[in-house]
This record gives sequence, structure tokens and C-alpha cells, in this order.
Amino acid sequence: MSIKHYIKEIGRGKDGAKPLSREQARDLMGQILDERVSDMELGAFCLAMRIKGETDQEMAGFLDATQERLNYFKAPSSNTPVIVIPTYNGARRLPVLTPLLGLLLAKEGFAVLMHGSSSENDRISSQSVLDCLGYQPTDATCNLIPGELVFTSTQVICKALHKLLAVREVIGLRNSAHSLVKLIQPIGEKNSIDPTQILITSYTHPEYSLSMRSTLTLTKANALLLRGCEGEPVADARRSPAYALIEKGHVLMSIEGEKGSISGFSNFNEELNASGIANYSKQIVDGKLPAPQSILDQIGLIKKLAYTSKI
Repeated sequence: MSIKHYIKEIGRGKDGAKPLSREQARDLMGQILDERVSDMELGAFCLAMRIKGETDQEMAGFLDATQERLNYFKAPSSNTPVIVIPTYNGARRLPVLTPLLGLLLAKEGFAVLMHGSSSENDRISSQSVLDCLGYQPTDATCNLIPGELVFTSTQVICKALHKLLAVREVIGLRNSAHSLVKLIQPIGEKNSIDPTQILITSYTHPEYSLSMRSTLTLTKANALLLRGCEGEPVADARRSPAYALIEKGHVLMSIEGEKGSISGFSNFNEELNASGIANYSKQIVDGKLPAPQSILDQIGLIKKLAYTSKI
């Protein structure tokens, strides 16, 4: 097999490239994840898509192929929704509070699955904060339990996807895998994705808001899509971001983010490292410090999607 004919279509530059259909994109990504392409073809694909940019149909097709190759976690036997939180960016200038969001959601009674891989060495990752809190990543899929948080690496969910992420270390550029990991739904079974899972995902640049929303619509996802804090799917502790609530692919609600100047981070008095962020998060979970209002508002939206929609 070869993806040469696909590269001819997508590799003609930003203005000359042609978009692939959803089925073509599914076939292309399937061959990549099955490692049936040469290193040269893989590099050409990554560069071509980086220049062209993915359409929503292409991302939906890439996601179709990826979902077929995931290892799945099992939802609780009860009807408790599972919250899925991809965490891949980490943070540099602010505390990474994605673990805090996950822990507070678990405290609300949700089963929470966080997954990620450290991709930037100069950032503090969610995994490093969770390590300080005593949460070791699981090395195998498992049954999820209401009220508990589980963290796992991308490698457990899909080794081939993890390898595609690692191509960045060779060519120095992000590729389609960096978007895919923020869209996968790893709860259920290979041919039966659990319909109660809610994906909490984010975009960094405003232009990705519409494309991600469109992909989530095409794939009929349940999701809370927000403008991420340094790329993480957690509300900026200093002010509320923009949101879209999506139920089975339909946008229920869009909320504009707060505008104007950003005030300082008021009650974070720890060292800006994994240990300090873990200590701050633990104090909030234990009720010794108030949670940032923007994160409480985010949890309120997740509960609205989980309990007042038709999921």
C-alpha cells in the first residue's frame, strides 16, 4: 500500500492542495496508524497537512480511523457520565490547573479519565502535578469508577497515535495527531463508543474554534469546547473563557468569554512548579482554599451538559 496518491492531492501548497473526503482521510490515517507507510511518506504527510491545514471532513475521517484502533476504558455500570480530559500542552506562565479540574469533577461524583503525554520540556505537565498528588498513571485500560480520577498515557490508549505525536521531535512541527488526541473518545468498545462520555477539550488560537466545533458536530460528540488556558482544557483562573456546549453533535449553547484586561492570580502563593501547584490544588480540593470562580463556572457547565441534557 502507499499514500502517494493522497500526498499528491494534499501536498500542492496552501492554495493548490485539494481536500480529501472523510473516507479518503480515514483510509490515509488508517495506513499511517498501521505503520504501512515509509518514513519519507510520513514526513511528507505531516508537512503537507501542516501547510494545508485540515478540513473538518478530513479531521472526522482521521478520527474515524483512530477510534477504530483505540484501546477502550469501560464506563461505570451505573449511568454516571464519564468525563474525558485530554491534557497535552502543560503550562509555562500560569499554574496548570487541569488536574484540579479533574479532581473537583471526581469530587462531584463523576468518573474522570485524563490522558496525555508531555510534549514540551519547558512546560509543567499535568502528569507531573498528579505525580506529586500521588496519582500514578495506569498502564492498562480498566473499569472507571464514579468519584475517581484515572490518568493514563497516550501510549496505553493507542501506541500508534503516541508514535505519530513523537514525529514532532524529528521534524520540529506539530502534526494532525496533536489535534486528534484532543478529540478521541476512549470510553466504550471498539464498535460501540459509550454515548454518555463528555469530552472537555480546547483550542489555543481563535481560528480553531469553528473547525473543532465542526468536527465535534460531524462526529456527534458530547463536548464542552473552550478557549484553553495555555492550551489546556481548563478555564483561566483569572477570567472565564469562551465556551460551546455540544450534545450529540448539536451546539446547545455558545458563551462569549470575558473581555478586557486580566487581573492577577490572587490566591496562588506557591512556587510555580509541580509540587507547588499540587499543594495549591490539594488545598482547594480539601476545602482550605476557595476554587477560582471561573473553574467553578466550568464545572457548572459540565454538570448542565451531563444532567440536564438528553445524553
